[in-house]
Amino acid sequence: MGSKSNNQTNSKSHSSNENQVVVVIVPFPAQGHLNQLLHLSRLILSHNIPVHYVGTSTHNRQATLRVHGWDPNSISNIHFHHFKLPPFHSPPPNPNSETKFPSHMFPSFEASSYLRQPVAELMHSLSSLFRRVVVIHDSLMASVVQDAKNMTNVENYSFICTCAFTVFYSLERLGKLPPERPHVIEVPSMEGCFIAEMEEFIVAQSEYSKFIDGSIFNTSRAIESPYLELIEKTDCSKKLWALGPFNPLTIENKDSKGRHSCMEWLDKQEPKSVIYVSFGTTTTLKDEQIEQIALGLEQSKKKFIWVLRDADKGDIFDGNEDKRDELARGFEERVEGMGLVVRDWAPQLEILNHTSTGGFMSHCGWNSSLESISMGVPIAAWPMHSDQPRNCAFITQVLKVGLVVKDWDKRDELVTALDVENAVRRLMETKEGDEMRERAMKLKIEIGMSMEEGGVCRMEMDSFIAHITR
Repeated sequence: MGSKSNNQTNSKSHSSNENQVVVVIVPFPAQGHLNQLLHLSRLILSHNIPVHYVGTSTHNRQATLRVHGWDPNSISNIHFHHFKLPPFHSPPPNPNSETKFPSHMFPSFEASSYLRQPVAELMHSLSSLFRRVVVIHDSLMASVVQDAKNMTNVENYSFICTCAFTVFYSLERLGKLPPERPHVIEVPSMEGCFIAEMEEFIVAQSEYSKFIDGSIFNTSRAIESPYLELIEKTDCSKKLWALGPFNPLTIENKDSKGRHSCMEWLDKQEPKSVIYVSFGTTTTLKDEQIEQIALGLEQSKKKFIWVLRDADKGDIFDGNEDKRDELARGFEERVEGMGLVVRDWAPQLEILNHTSTGGFMSHCGWNSSLESISMGVPIAAWPMHSDQPRNCAFITQVLKVGLVVKDWDKRDELVTALDVENAVRRLMETKEGDEMRERAMKLKIEIGMSMEEGGVCRMEMDSFIAHITR
Protein backbone atom coordinates (compact mmCIF):
# COMPACT_ATOMS: atom_id res chain seq x y z
CA MET A 1 0.00 0.00 0.00
CA GLY A 2 1.36 3.43 0.88
CA SER A 3 4.94 3.85 1.98
CA LYS A 4 5.88 3.07 5.55
CA SER A 5 5.81 6.70 6.63
CA ASN A 6 2.23 7.04 5.33
CA ASN A 7 1.03 4.18 7.46
CA GLN A 8 2.81 5.51 10.53
CA THR A 9 1.15 8.88 9.93
CA ASN A 10 -2.25 7.21 9.80
CA SER A 11 -1.87 5.47 13.12
CA LYS A 12 -0.38 8.55 14.77
CA SER A 13 -3.18 10.77 13.56
CA HIS A 14 -5.90 8.31 14.52
CA SER A 15 -6.58 9.85 17.92
CA SER A 16 -6.57 13.46 16.71
CA ASN A 17 -8.69 12.63 13.65
CA GLU A 18 -11.41 10.74 15.50
CA ASN A 19 -14.75 11.85 14.01
CA GLN A 20 -12.94 13.85 11.39
CA VAL A 21 -12.78 13.83 7.60
CA VAL A 22 -10.08 12.57 5.24
CA VAL A 23 -9.81 13.15 1.48
CA VAL A 24 -8.53 10.57 -1.03
CA ILE A 25 -7.49 11.95 -4.43
CA VAL A 26 -7.42 9.56 -7.41
CA PRO A 27 -5.92 11.28 -10.51
CA PHE A 28 -5.78 10.02 -14.10
CA PRO A 29 -2.19 9.27 -15.25
CA ALA A 30 -1.65 12.16 -17.72
CA GLN A 31 0.12 15.42 -16.86
CA GLY A 32 -2.84 17.82 -17.27
CA HIS A 33 -4.88 15.62 -14.90
CA LEU A 34 -2.15 14.84 -12.32
CA ASN A 35 -1.29 18.53 -12.12
CA GLN A 36 -4.83 19.82 -11.57
CA LEU A 37 -5.52 17.35 -8.77
CA LEU A 38 -2.20 18.06 -7.05
CA HIS A 39 -3.14 21.76 -7.02
CA LEU A 40 -6.56 20.81 -5.55
CA SER A 41 -4.87 18.60 -2.92
CA ARG A 42 -2.89 21.60 -1.75
CA LEU A 43 -6.03 23.77 -1.54
CA ILE A 44 -7.87 21.14 0.55
CA LEU A 45 -4.81 20.65 2.77
CA SER A 46 -4.84 24.39 3.53
CA HIS A 47 -8.19 23.77 5.34
CA ASN A 48 -6.42 21.32 7.71
CA ILE A 49 -8.01 18.27 6.12
CA PRO A 50 -5.64 15.32 5.61
CA VAL A 51 -5.16 14.36 1.95
CA HIS A 52 -4.09 11.02 0.45
CA TYR A 53 -2.93 11.14 -3.19
CA VAL A 54 -3.04 7.83 -5.02
CA GLY A 55 -1.05 6.63 -8.03
CA THR A 56 1.99 4.72 -9.20
CA SER A 57 5.38 5.84 -7.93
CA THR A 58 6.18 7.03 -11.49
CA HIS A 59 3.11 9.26 -11.80
CA ASN A 60 3.38 10.60 -8.25
CA ARG A 61 7.00 11.49 -8.93
CA GLN A 62 6.02 13.12 -12.24
CA ALA A 63 3.31 15.22 -10.54
CA THR A 64 5.56 16.47 -7.72
CA LEU A 65 8.64 17.02 -9.90
CA ARG A 66 6.80 19.23 -12.39
CA VAL A 67 4.66 21.25 -10.02
CA HIS A 68 5.46 24.95 -9.86
CA GLY A 69 3.99 28.29 -8.89
CA TRP A 70 4.20 27.67 -5.14
CA ASP A 71 6.60 26.34 -2.53
CA PRO A 72 7.05 22.57 -3.11
CA ASN A 73 7.21 22.15 0.68
CA SER A 74 3.53 23.12 0.88
CA ILE A 75 2.64 19.57 -0.25
CA SER A 76 5.02 17.82 2.14
CA ASN A 77 2.05 16.83 4.33
CA ILE A 78 0.18 15.05 1.52
CA HIS A 79 0.24 11.26 1.99
CA PHE A 80 1.36 9.79 -1.34
CA HIS A 81 0.47 6.16 -1.98
CA HIS A 82 2.67 4.42 -4.52
CA PHE A 83 0.74 1.46 -5.94
CA LYS A 84 2.11 -1.05 -8.42
CA LEU A 85 0.55 -1.86 -11.80
CA PRO A 86 1.15 -4.97 -13.92
CA PRO A 87 3.84 -4.29 -16.55
CA PHE A 88 2.62 -2.68 -19.79
CA HIS A 89 4.34 -1.69 -23.02
CA SER A 90 4.23 1.99 -23.87
CA PRO A 91 5.45 2.66 -27.44
CA PRO A 92 7.26 5.91 -28.27
CA PRO A 93 5.19 8.89 -29.50
CA ASN A 94 4.50 8.71 -33.24
CA PRO A 95 4.57 12.11 -34.98
CA ASN A 96 3.19 10.52 -38.17
CA SER A 97 0.06 8.91 -36.72
CA GLU A 98 -3.25 9.77 -38.40
CA THR A 99 -4.63 11.51 -35.34
CA LYS A 100 -2.90 13.79 -32.86
CA PHE A 101 -4.41 11.87 -29.92
CA PRO A 102 -1.49 10.40 -27.90
CA SER A 103 -2.38 6.76 -28.57
CA HIS A 104 1.10 5.75 -27.35
CA MET A 105 -0.10 6.60 -23.82
CA PHE A 106 -3.24 4.47 -24.00
CA PRO A 107 -1.57 1.34 -22.52
CA SER A 108 -0.79 3.33 -19.34
CA PHE A 109 -4.40 4.65 -19.23
CA GLU A 110 -5.72 1.09 -19.55
CA ALA A 111 -3.34 -0.28 -16.92
CA SER A 112 -4.66 2.28 -14.40
CA SER A 113 -7.85 0.20 -14.00
CA TYR A 114 -5.73 -2.25 -11.93
CA LEU A 115 -5.62 0.35 -9.16
CA ARG A 116 -9.17 -0.68 -8.17
CA GLN A 117 -8.11 -3.24 -5.56
CA PRO A 118 -5.42 -1.21 -3.73
CA VAL A 119 -7.68 1.88 -3.78
CA ALA A 120 -10.58 -0.17 -2.33
CA GLU A 121 -8.26 -1.43 0.44
CA LEU A 122 -7.12 2.13 1.20
CA MET A 123 -10.72 3.43 1.34
CA HIS A 124 -11.66 0.54 3.60
CA SER A 125 -8.76 1.08 6.02
CA LEU A 126 -9.43 4.84 6.23
CA SER A 127 -13.17 4.31 6.70
CA SER A 128 -12.48 2.55 9.99
CA LEU A 129 -10.28 5.43 11.21
CA PHE A 130 -12.30 8.46 10.11
CA ARG A 131 -15.87 9.60 10.48
CA ARG A 132 -16.06 10.30 6.74
CA VAL A 133 -13.85 9.44 3.77
CA VAL A 134 -14.24 11.82 0.82
CA VAL A 135 -13.00 10.38 -2.45
CA ILE A 136 -12.31 12.82 -5.30
CA HIS A 137 -11.57 10.87 -8.47
CA ASP A 138 -10.81 12.02 -11.98
CA SER A 139 -13.92 11.25 -14.05
CA LEU A 140 -11.74 8.90 -16.16
CA MET A 141 -10.95 6.85 -13.01
CA ALA A 142 -14.59 6.15 -12.08
CA SER A 143 -14.22 2.35 -12.37
CA VAL A 144 -11.23 2.42 -9.98
CA VAL A 145 -13.32 3.89 -7.13
CA GLN A 146 -16.53 1.93 -7.80
CA ASP A 147 -16.26 0.09 -4.45
CA ALA A 148 -16.93 3.36 -2.60
CA LYS A 149 -20.66 2.77 -3.08
CA ASN A 150 -20.50 -0.26 -0.74
CA MET A 151 -18.91 1.65 2.16
CA THR A 152 -21.33 3.55 4.37
CA ASN A 153 -19.09 6.45 5.42
CA VAL A 154 -17.38 6.97 2.05
CA GLU A 155 -18.57 9.75 -0.28
CA ASN A 156 -17.48 9.86 -3.90
CA TYR A 157 -17.04 13.02 -6.02
CA SER A 158 -16.15 13.14 -9.70
CA PHE A 159 -13.55 15.66 -10.86
CA ILE A 160 -14.15 17.02 -14.37
CA CYS A 161 -10.84 18.17 -15.84
CA THR A 162 -12.24 20.33 -18.64
CA CYS A 163 -14.42 23.44 -18.86
CA ALA A 164 -18.19 23.50 -18.29
CA PHE A 165 -18.67 24.77 -21.87
CA THR A 166 -17.13 21.57 -23.31
CA VAL A 167 -19.12 19.37 -20.92
CA PHE A 168 -22.31 21.26 -21.82
CA TYR A 169 -21.92 20.47 -25.53
CA SER A 170 -21.01 16.83 -24.81
CA LEU A 171 -24.22 16.45 -22.79
CA GLU A 172 -26.21 18.26 -25.47
CA ARG A 173 -24.94 15.77 -28.05
CA LEU A 174 -26.34 12.97 -25.87
CA GLY A 175 -29.70 14.76 -25.69
CA LYS A 176 -29.37 15.32 -21.95
CA LEU A 177 -29.70 19.10 -21.91
CA PRO A 178 -32.48 21.64 -22.40
CA PRO A 179 -32.30 23.24 -25.89
CA GLU A 180 -31.45 26.70 -24.52
CA ARG A 181 -27.92 27.94 -25.23
CA PRO A 182 -26.22 30.85 -23.47
CA HIS A 183 -24.43 31.95 -26.67
CA VAL A 184 -24.74 31.34 -30.39
CA ILE A 185 -21.64 29.30 -31.09
CA GLU A 186 -20.23 27.24 -33.93
CA VAL A 187 -19.19 24.11 -32.08
CA PRO A 188 -16.49 21.98 -33.73
CA SER A 189 -17.26 18.32 -34.38
CA MET A 190 -15.87 15.56 -32.16
CA GLU A 191 -14.40 13.87 -35.20
CA GLY A 192 -10.67 13.28 -34.82
CA CYS A 193 -10.67 14.14 -31.10
CA PHE A 194 -10.06 10.59 -29.82
CA ILE A 195 -9.03 7.15 -31.01
CA ALA A 196 -11.80 4.51 -30.92
CA GLU A 197 -10.25 2.74 -27.90
CA MET A 198 -10.29 5.97 -25.90
CA GLU A 199 -13.92 6.64 -26.80
CA GLU A 200 -14.83 3.17 -25.50
CA PHE A 201 -12.76 3.82 -22.36
CA ILE A 202 -14.64 7.09 -21.70
CA VAL A 203 -18.05 5.44 -22.21
CA ALA A 204 -17.06 2.60 -19.86
CA GLN A 205 -16.07 5.12 -17.16
CA SER A 206 -19.30 7.10 -17.54
CA GLU A 207 -21.27 3.94 -16.61
CA TYR A 208 -19.97 4.35 -13.05
CA SER A 209 -20.83 8.04 -12.78
CA LYS A 210 -24.37 7.31 -11.55
CA PHE A 211 -22.85 6.36 -8.18
CA ILE A 212 -21.25 9.74 -7.49
CA ASP A 213 -22.35 12.21 -4.78
CA GLY A 214 -21.43 15.31 -6.78
CA SER A 215 -19.03 16.89 -9.28
CA ILE A 216 -16.11 19.28 -9.02
CA PHE A 217 -14.94 21.48 -11.90
CA ASN A 218 -11.62 23.28 -12.23
CA THR A 219 -13.33 26.41 -13.52
CA SER A 220 -14.86 29.57 -12.13
CA ARG A 221 -18.41 30.92 -12.10
CA ALA A 222 -16.75 34.25 -12.89
CA ILE A 223 -16.24 32.96 -16.47
CA GLU A 224 -18.61 29.99 -16.88
CA SER A 225 -21.69 30.68 -14.80
CA PRO A 226 -24.33 30.13 -17.56
CA TYR A 227 -22.93 26.72 -18.57
CA LEU A 228 -22.56 25.54 -14.97
CA GLU A 229 -26.16 26.56 -14.22
CA LEU A 230 -27.53 24.63 -17.20
CA ILE A 231 -25.53 21.53 -16.23
CA GLU A 232 -26.87 21.85 -12.65
CA LYS A 233 -30.44 22.02 -13.98
CA THR A 234 -30.11 18.64 -15.70
CA ASP A 235 -29.51 16.74 -12.47
CA CYS A 236 -30.72 18.62 -9.42
CA SER A 237 -30.05 15.62 -7.15
CA LYS A 238 -26.27 15.91 -7.55
CA LYS A 239 -24.31 18.85 -6.21
CA LEU A 240 -21.80 20.66 -8.39
CA TRP A 241 -18.94 22.91 -7.30
CA ALA A 242 -16.73 25.10 -9.49
CA LEU A 243 -13.61 25.40 -7.34
CA GLY A 244 -11.15 26.74 -9.90
CA PRO A 245 -8.79 27.98 -10.93
CA PHE A 246 -6.74 25.52 -8.88
CA ASN A 247 -3.46 27.06 -10.02
CA PRO A 248 -2.14 29.91 -7.85
CA LEU A 249 -2.89 33.41 -9.16
CA THR A 250 0.24 34.94 -7.67
CA ILE A 251 3.47 33.09 -8.33
CA GLU A 252 6.03 32.75 -5.57
CA ASN A 253 9.25 34.12 -7.06
CA LYS A 254 12.22 31.85 -6.56
CA ASP A 255 15.68 33.19 -5.95
CA SER A 256 17.75 33.26 -9.13
CA LYS A 257 19.40 29.92 -8.27
CA GLY A 258 16.08 28.07 -8.44
CA ARG A 259 14.79 29.85 -11.55
CA HIS A 260 14.69 28.39 -15.04
CA SER A 261 17.19 30.09 -17.38
CA CYS A 262 14.38 31.31 -19.68
CA MET A 263 13.10 33.55 -16.87
CA GLU A 264 16.29 35.61 -16.88
CA TRP A 265 15.89 36.06 -20.64
CA LEU A 266 12.26 37.21 -20.10
CA ASP A 267 13.43 39.76 -17.50
CA LYS A 268 15.32 41.59 -20.25
CA GLN A 269 12.34 41.92 -22.65
CA GLU A 270 9.82 44.74 -23.06
CA PRO A 271 6.40 44.39 -21.36
CA LYS A 272 3.90 42.21 -23.31
CA SER A 273 6.41 41.74 -26.14
CA VAL A 274 6.95 37.95 -26.00
CA ILE A 275 4.72 35.17 -27.34
CA TYR A 276 5.04 31.87 -25.49
CA VAL A 277 4.62 28.80 -27.74
CA SER A 278 3.85 25.40 -26.22
CA PHE A 279 1.57 22.56 -27.26
CA GLY A 280 1.37 20.67 -23.98
CA THR A 281 2.71 17.33 -22.84
CA THR A 282 0.82 15.00 -25.19
CA THR A 283 1.44 16.49 -28.64
CA THR A 284 4.05 15.24 -31.11
CA LEU A 285 4.47 17.26 -34.29
CA LYS A 286 5.82 16.11 -37.65
CA ASP A 287 9.26 17.40 -38.63
CA GLU A 288 7.84 19.44 -41.52
CA GLN A 289 5.35 21.10 -39.14
CA ILE A 290 8.18 21.98 -36.73
CA GLU A 291 10.07 23.57 -39.66
CA GLN A 292 7.02 25.68 -40.60
CA ILE A 293 6.57 26.88 -37.00
CA ALA A 294 10.26 27.81 -36.83
CA LEU A 295 10.09 29.72 -40.09
CA GLY A 296 6.82 31.45 -39.10
CA LEU A 297 8.23 32.60 -35.75
CA GLU A 298 11.39 33.86 -37.44
CA GLN A 299 9.45 35.77 -40.13
CA SER A 300 7.09 37.33 -37.57
CA LYS A 301 10.05 39.27 -36.11
CA LYS A 302 8.37 38.95 -32.69
CA LYS A 303 10.10 37.88 -29.49
CA PHE A 304 9.21 34.28 -28.53
CA ILE A 305 9.86 31.39 -26.14
CA TRP A 306 9.14 28.06 -27.84
CA VAL A 307 8.94 24.84 -25.84
CA LEU A 308 9.97 22.10 -28.25
CA ARG A 309 9.87 18.63 -26.76
CA ASP A 310 8.40 15.27 -27.62
CA ALA A 311 5.13 14.15 -26.07
CA ASP A 312 5.33 12.43 -22.71
CA LYS A 313 5.71 8.68 -22.75
CA GLY A 314 3.56 6.48 -20.50
CA ASP A 315 6.59 6.61 -18.16
CA ILE A 316 8.40 9.92 -18.54
CA PHE A 317 11.44 8.52 -16.68
CA ASP A 318 11.87 5.64 -19.13
CA GLY A 319 15.13 6.46 -20.90
CA ASN A 320 16.19 9.90 -22.03
CA GLU A 321 13.67 12.48 -23.07
CA ASP A 322 13.95 12.90 -26.83
CA LYS A 323 15.12 16.40 -27.57
CA ARG A 324 13.73 17.66 -30.85
CA ASP A 325 16.94 18.58 -32.65
CA GLU A 326 15.49 18.57 -36.16
CA LEU A 327 15.30 22.36 -36.36
CA ALA A 328 16.60 23.82 -39.57
CA ARG A 329 20.33 24.27 -39.38
CA GLY A 330 21.26 27.66 -38.04
CA PHE A 331 17.73 28.58 -36.83
CA GLU A 332 18.70 29.20 -33.22
CA GLU A 333 21.74 31.22 -34.24
CA ARG A 334 19.60 33.35 -36.57
CA VAL A 335 16.97 34.10 -33.92
CA GLU A 336 19.47 34.70 -31.11
CA GLY A 337 18.26 37.63 -29.03
CA MET A 338 14.82 37.42 -30.63
CA GLY A 339 13.75 33.95 -29.58
CA LEU A 340 14.53 31.12 -27.21
CA VAL A 341 13.97 27.39 -27.78
CA VAL A 342 13.42 25.42 -24.57
CA ARG A 343 13.88 21.67 -24.85
CA ASP A 344 13.19 20.65 -21.27
CA TRP A 345 10.33 21.15 -18.83
CA ALA A 346 9.34 24.84 -18.84
CA PRO A 347 7.80 26.67 -15.84
CA GLN A 348 4.62 27.60 -17.71
CA LEU A 349 2.83 29.44 -14.89
CA GLU A 350 5.87 31.61 -14.22
CA ILE A 351 6.23 32.39 -17.94
CA LEU A 352 2.53 33.30 -18.31
CA ASN A 353 2.69 35.43 -15.16
CA HIS A 354 5.75 37.38 -16.37
CA THR A 355 5.15 41.01 -17.40
CA SER A 356 7.04 40.46 -20.69
CA THR A 357 4.64 37.75 -21.88
CA GLY A 358 1.89 39.14 -24.13
CA GLY A 359 0.48 36.04 -25.85
CA PHE A 360 0.37 32.23 -25.77
CA MET A 361 0.24 29.93 -28.81
CA SER A 362 -1.42 26.89 -27.28
CA HIS A 363 -3.08 23.52 -27.96
CA CYS A 364 -5.94 24.68 -25.65
CA GLY A 365 -5.69 21.90 -23.11
CA TRP A 366 -7.93 23.12 -20.27
CA ASN A 367 -5.04 23.29 -17.80
CA SER A 368 -3.06 25.63 -20.09
CA SER A 369 -6.16 27.59 -21.09
CA LEU A 370 -7.21 28.35 -17.52
CA GLU A 371 -3.64 29.21 -16.51
CA SER A 372 -3.45 31.66 -19.42
CA ILE A 373 -6.86 33.24 -18.68
CA SER A 374 -6.10 33.58 -14.97
CA MET A 375 -2.76 35.26 -15.82
CA GLY A 376 -4.45 37.68 -18.27
CA VAL A 377 -2.70 36.35 -21.41
CA PRO A 378 -4.64 35.96 -24.71
CA ILE A 379 -4.32 32.78 -26.79
CA ALA A 380 -3.45 31.89 -30.37
CA ALA A 381 -5.47 28.67 -30.37
CA TRP A 382 -4.27 25.57 -32.19
CA PRO A 383 -6.22 22.55 -30.86
CA MET A 384 -4.80 19.04 -31.36
CA HIS A 385 -7.18 16.44 -29.82
CA SER A 386 -9.57 15.51 -26.96
CA ASP A 387 -11.46 18.48 -25.46
CA GLN A 388 -9.15 21.02 -27.12
CA PRO A 389 -11.27 21.96 -30.20
CA ARG A 390 -14.21 22.83 -27.93
CA ASN A 391 -12.06 24.64 -25.41
CA CYS A 392 -10.79 26.64 -28.40
CA ALA A 393 -14.38 27.60 -29.36
CA PHE A 394 -15.00 28.76 -25.76
CA ILE A 395 -11.81 30.87 -25.69
CA THR A 396 -12.26 32.47 -29.12
CA GLN A 397 -16.07 32.77 -29.47
CA VAL A 398 -17.40 33.12 -25.90
CA LEU A 399 -14.62 34.78 -23.91
CA LYS A 400 -13.13 36.41 -27.02
CA VAL A 401 -9.61 36.26 -25.58
CA GLY A 402 -8.07 34.39 -28.47
CA LEU A 403 -7.85 33.80 -32.22
CA VAL A 404 -7.77 30.54 -34.18
CA VAL A 405 -4.46 29.49 -35.76
CA LYS A 406 -5.95 26.40 -37.40
CA ASP A 407 -9.63 25.53 -37.94
CA TRP A 408 -10.52 22.11 -36.61
CA ASP A 409 -12.05 21.01 -39.92
CA LYS A 410 -8.62 21.60 -41.52
CA ARG A 411 -6.80 19.62 -38.83
CA ASP A 412 -5.11 17.29 -41.35
CA GLU A 413 -3.53 20.12 -43.32
CA LEU A 414 -0.07 21.49 -42.72
CA VAL A 415 -0.07 24.88 -41.00
CA THR A 416 2.30 26.98 -43.09
CA ALA A 417 4.95 29.41 -41.92
CA LEU A 418 2.73 32.21 -43.24
CA ASP A 419 -0.21 30.98 -41.09
CA VAL A 420 2.04 30.98 -38.02
CA GLU A 421 3.50 34.40 -38.85
CA ASN A 422 0.03 35.90 -39.39
CA ALA A 423 -1.35 34.47 -36.14
CA VAL A 424 1.62 35.80 -34.16
CA ARG A 425 1.40 39.26 -35.73
CA ARG A 426 -2.39 39.43 -35.26
CA LEU A 427 -2.06 38.61 -31.58
CA MET A 428 1.04 40.67 -30.84
CA GLU A 429 0.86 43.84 -32.98
CA THR A 430 -2.73 44.64 -34.00
CA LYS A 431 -5.57 46.55 -32.36
CA GLU A 432 -7.53 43.28 -32.34
CA GLY A 433 -4.73 41.65 -30.34
CA ASP A 434 -4.62 44.60 -27.92
CA GLU A 435 -8.37 44.26 -27.33
CA MET A 436 -7.95 40.53 -26.58
CA ARG A 437 -5.19 41.39 -24.12
CA GLU A 438 -7.48 43.94 -22.43
CA ARG A 439 -10.30 41.39 -22.16
CA ALA A 440 -7.89 38.77 -20.81
CA MET A 441 -6.60 41.23 -18.18
CA LYS A 442 -10.19 42.04 -17.22
CA LEU A 443 -10.92 38.31 -16.73
CA LYS A 444 -7.76 37.95 -14.65
CA ILE A 445 -8.99 40.77 -12.36
CA GLU A 446 -12.51 39.31 -12.16
CA ILE A 447 -11.16 35.86 -11.28
CA GLY A 448 -8.84 37.41 -8.68
CA MET A 449 -11.71 39.33 -7.06
CA SER A 450 -13.93 36.24 -7.09
CA MET A 451 -11.35 34.45 -4.90
CA GLU A 452 -11.32 37.17 -2.24
CA GLU A 453 -13.57 37.20 0.82
CA GLY A 454 -17.22 37.28 -0.31
CA GLY A 455 -16.27 36.49 -3.93
CA VAL A 456 -18.08 33.77 -5.85
CA CYS A 457 -15.06 31.38 -6.04
CA ARG A 458 -14.20 31.83 -2.38
CA MET A 459 -17.82 31.13 -1.39
CA GLU A 460 -17.85 28.04 -3.60
CA MET A 461 -14.75 26.60 -1.91
CA ASP A 462 -16.15 27.45 1.55
CA SER A 463 -19.40 25.73 0.57
CA PHE A 464 -17.55 22.58 -0.56
CA ILE A 465 -15.41 22.40 2.59
CA ALA A 466 -18.50 22.96 4.76
CA HIS A 467 -20.31 20.20 2.85
CA ILE A 468 -17.61 17.53 3.24
CA THR A 469 -16.96 18.40 6.91
CA ARG A 470 -20.64 18.78 7.89
